[in-house]
Amino acid sequence: MTTHSNYQPVHVIGGGLAGSEAAWQIAQSGVPVVLHEMRRDDASGKVTTDAHQTDGLAEMVCSNSFRSDDWQFNAVGLLHAEMRRCDSLIMSAADQHQVPAGGALAVDRDRFSAEVTRRLEAHPLVTIERGEIAGLPPEANETNGWDNVIVATGPLTSPALAEAILELTGEGQLSFFDAIAPIIHFDSINMDVAWRQSRYDKEGPGGDAAAYINCPMNKDQYEAFIDALLAGPKSEFKEWENVPYFDGCLPIEVMAERGRETLRHGPMKPVGLTNPRDPLVKAYAIVQLRQDNALATLWNMVGFQTKLKHGVQAETFRMIPGLENAQFARLGGLHRNTFINSPKLLDKSLRMKVQPRLRFAGQVTGVEGYVESAAMGLLTGRFAAADRKGAPIEAPPGTTALGALVEHITGGHLEGGQGGSFQPMNINYGLLPPLETPKVDEEGKKIPLKERGRAKKRLMSLRALKDLEAWLGA
Repeated sequence: MTTHSNYQPVHVIGGGLAGSEAAWQIAQSGVPVVLHEMRRDDASGKVTTDAHQTDGLAEMVCSNSFRSDDWQFNAVGLLHAEMRRCDSLIMSAADQHQVPAGGALAVDRDRFSAEVTRRLEAHPLVTIERGEIAGLPPEANETNGWDNVIVATGPLTSPALAEAILELTGEGQLSFFDAIAPIIHFDSINMDVAWRQSRYDKEGPGGDAAAYINCPMNKDQYEAFIDALLAGPKSEFKEWENVPYFDGCLPIEVMAERGRETLRHGPMKPVGLTNPRDPLVKAYAIVQLRQDNALATLWNMVGFQTKLKHGVQAETFRMIPGLENAQFARLGGLHRNTFINSPKLLDKSLRMKVQPRLRFAGQVTGVEGYVESAAMGLLTGRFAAADRKGAPIEAPPGTTALGALVEHITGGHLEGGQGGSFQPMNINYGLLPPLETPKVDEEGKKIPLKERGRAKKRLMSLRALKDLEAWLGA
């Protein structure tokens, strides 16, 4: 790493996963960076948001999971692999502080955030400034570096900045709802009813095939639970009226309203799990809990984002077998998320077309998920550093997971590129250019019909990593 100090700094607004990753990539390239974070907890007082609990960088608000770590057959696992090859701070800290989660990569969220904060604070080219950038960033001059800015303010963009973006872009709406799942103390879970098992006994990165706690329901228990979800009082926010939900993070009550069986085919699906106390009887529905910290004292309810009012949450969730006496470290909640109409507003290097000094990263661009948000931070950091050095770079090819996300959010997968139907999206193989489904394997042996889809995904992943290496070496 070079450590030239004659470059003007790049400014990054927002110390979440995207902003932290962007700052790291810039500093690692030898360019100074100022990371602005509005949250603080010091002698001057505490400033936070509706959803955050600390002033730590890269605090994980909703879940502690980075989802599947399988690079061969899962698109988000492929994204993990690509980011690791790009010296990702977020992936390095996640690997260092992972907790058992079956085939997924989950982390101890407190230790993860502390690790990201520690590394950025220790970097000689990183300056962290605590305080809100109200409205648009300051005007640039010859020395202050405000000609090169990354806005990574995430799902909780401050009202002043959101309003300034609306005024600058002429857009009508930036927001949608997001929800938070509850967290339970392990010693309050009845393990005489619940059991440990990962779905299909799949091992995770740490080799654990029993990473989840499973709470079974019979049909009567499930029906009573659905009744309680539908009847329970919900939090409503008049100032957020007409704000849509993102389908990938629906509150469980909203799913239940779509049909009584919806949850059984979503977060409460019973497939791939066998109750060791009654192996011949299949549960009608199963609630899964995932480890939330390294000590395994806290477990979160997988897929149980909720807007039930706090007064009834504990009562309702204690209807779940195994959670009769559950004690909650955190109840669920609802918060506003924010994203821009990226296909209309951003170019291929994620700069705002009407004001190119501004780049956008993270969920505000219209990607969904921790990993995808950090990935956009990684790319904007590299773009901004390259610009500062006078040697701009192009985005990775669309055959990579990183490049496919850029293509999606800048309109490459939308007719006309004007974003008329633009919605936040997780990485998936459907965003990558397709390959012909293989009929034989590398040894010339015929691939069974039901395995050809997986074989195709593996080929797409291999192509992606090869193309990424070429991009990194260019």
